[in-house]
Amino acid sequence: MRVVSGIQPTGDLHLGNLLGAILRWTAMQEEAEASRFFFLADLHAITVDHDPAQLRRNVREMAAALLAAGIDPERSVLFAQSDVPAHAELQWLLACTARMGWLSRMTQFKAKSGKNREKASVGLFTYPVLQAADVMLYQATHVPVGEDQKQHIELARDIADSFNHRVGEEVFAAPAPYIGSGRAARVMSLRDASNKMSKSDPSDMSRINLTDDDDTILAKIRKARTDPDPLPDNLDGLEERPEARNLVGIMAAVTNRSEEAVLAEFAGQGFGAFKPALGEALVALLGPIRTRLEALRADEARLDAILDQGAQTAREAARPTLDKAYAALGLRR
Repeated sequence: MRVVSGIQPTGDLHLGNLLGAILRWTAMQEEAEASRFFFLADLHAITVDHDPAQLRRNVREMAAALLAAGIDPERSVLFAQSDVPAHAELQWLLACTARMGWLSRMTQFKAKSGKNREKASVGLFTYPVLQAADVMLYQATHVPVGEDQKQHIELARDIADSFNHRVGEEVFAAPAPYIGSGRAARVMSLRDASNKMSKSDPSDMSRINLTDDDDTILAKIRKARTDPDPLPDNLDGLEERPEARNLVGIMAAVTNRSEEAVLAEFAGQGFGAFKPALGEALVALLGPIRTRLEALRADEARLDAILDQGAQTAREAARPTLDKAYAALGLRR
């Protein structure tokens, strides 16, 4: 079993990042038979306008957050994507197999390019091919993703199958998405549960930042949008209540329980009782992570050393697959 996953170094990490990806990764470290490659997807970050200096800071910030949340460099390989040139090299080899029609159907491009599709970068259009390279480079068997990324893993499988057929040999394993993890995979805004929690939301009250102090966390949960009805005793009762469903899902993820178990505890109670309990659960989870994050931020030399070692390990792991892909295409003697 080989697990590979990446996360963009956006800075200002929030609860959605933690529950949607980071804690899922730390849980996978308990799989003794698995090898794990986790990377900071800085090549993906340049598909849109960005500040180079800020991007460099964000890479360290994300590395610190991952380590603070429990990623252990003794058990997992942690590195910056751009420190392993094989990612970009393999992307070009795969781009010559991928088809325009496949990429045109990617819903993420349509969402991110918006109405100015003609002005979007070629990189934004083709970044699913880089995602395919990211996982196929290490012959990944399991790729932890949210539901909104499953389409990209299916594309990677198509590319792997097409490449293998084209060269007449099994160069790549077809990766499989891994959805389940016992944690919430999708955390929504505290102000509008129709949108994902995001740092791009202009309202800071829409998200719980990993750097928020205890009082701020409690205040944001207290002011989170809900409805006046009490909590039901089953999930069907949350069908038309997205804000309530979001908070129940967060409580389930934070306390590592099912949503059904949370409802069994709070059924018939209003948010006046539920919100303080959720706030305290978040403080208990995030307080220690925040303390470790602050200490790691102050030790840039340690962060760089961990990333350098991870990149060296990743380069060595990637080389055989990249060499095999070149040779299969007749590009190396």
